[in-house]
Order: sequence, then C-alpha cells, then structure tokens
Amino acid sequence: MDGVRNLLRDVGGVAILSIQTFLAFWKSPIEIFPVVYQLDHAGIKSWSITALTALFTGMVLALQFATGLEAYGGSMYTGKLVALGIVRELGPTLTALLVGGRVGSGIAAELGSMVVTEQVDAIRALGADPIKKLVAPRVFACVLALPLLTMLADVVGIFGGMLITMREVGVTSKFFFTQVKDTLWVVDLVHGLGKSVFFGYFIGIIGCFVGLQTQGGTEGVGV
Repeated sequence: MDGVRNLLRDVGGVAILSIQTFLAFWKSPIEIFPVVYQLDHAGIKSWSITALTALFTGMVLALQFATGLEAYGGSMYTGKLVALGIVRELGPTLTALLVGGRVGSGIAAELGSMVVTEQVDAIRALGADPIKKLVAPRVFACVLALPLLTMLADVVGIFGGMLITMREVGVTSKFFFTQVKDTLWVVDLVHGLGKSVFFGYFIGIIGCFVGLQTQGGTEGVGV
C-alpha cells in the first residue's frame, strides 16, 4: 500500500507542478533569455550523442533488415523499413532516453542542490516565484529541444541506414532516397515528432519535481 500511496502522491505532485508551470510561464513579464540558456544546455549540448547513437542505430537496423529479408528476396525494400522504423519509433524513443538520462538527471541534481542550500527559499524570500524562475524555463526548453533533436536523429539514422544498404544490397543512394520519399508521409513525421513533444515535457517536469522534492542535505541530491 505504501508503494501505491507514494505513486499516487508523485503523480498528483507532477500534475500540480505542471499546472503551476504553465500558469507561471505566461505571467508577465515573459522571460526569453532563461529559456534560450536552458535550450542551449538541453539541446545544443546533446546533439553529438544524439547523432552518434542515431547513426549506429540506423546502420544496425539496415544490416538486420537487409540480412533477414535476403532469404525472401525483399532486401531491396530495406530503405522503406529503416525510414519507417526510425521516424515513427526509434528516433523519438532513443532521443528521449539519451536526453532523459543526461538532461533529466542534471535538472534534478541542479534543483536538488539549490533546495538543500536554501537558494530556492532565498528566491521566495525576495518575492520571486521559483516555479517561474527555475521550473518553467527548463520544461519549456525540453519541450522545444526534443523535437529538434528527434529530427536530427531521423536524418542521421536514415543516412546511416543508407550507407549499410548501399554496401550490403548494392543499391544506389538515389534508389534508397526514392524509397524513403515514397514511404514517408506527413502523418509519419507528425507521429514521431508528436511523441517527442510529450517526451520532452515529461523529462523536464519530472526532473524538476524530483529536484524540488530533495530532502536530507547533500546526500539527498544523489538519491
């Protein structure tokens, strides 16, 4: 029962923090610079690991499809499967996992350190809203960064798949991209990017919630 109670408490806390964050962000004045700063931290500094992972994911995916379909004479359609798999599922999912591990934990540790050193209390004492100053920019930056990183992952992943398909199947780059163009539709892009928006929101809001709930001094930051 304690586990269920804690789960319900955390879900309720995240929901309340989400409402407070949405309302706080639109309070006047709207501050853009903190969002840009957090976007640099969450997005630009995460592009390299995102691109590297997407490249090898596309290459491995293409290798497996090309090998598996060879017995059925379907290796020529590897490009179609790679493009759909990356754009609809693997692109947003792997990007969210990587950014969640890097950025989400960083947000939680940063806010946790501010809580235990009473910096959050100091912000309240000065009459400012810590939700607007600390939480809203981070959540909004994550919501913006994840779709951008997902698009990067899609492009790099498909490129990696093209390299392996050209080597294993023997097709040209023009044939590969023709398959990709004929396979992908706007609904596929919206499907993948739409999920990345929600992933970004959950990474940001959960990281902030965990950080603000830190207790027990500096030891609590690492828990």
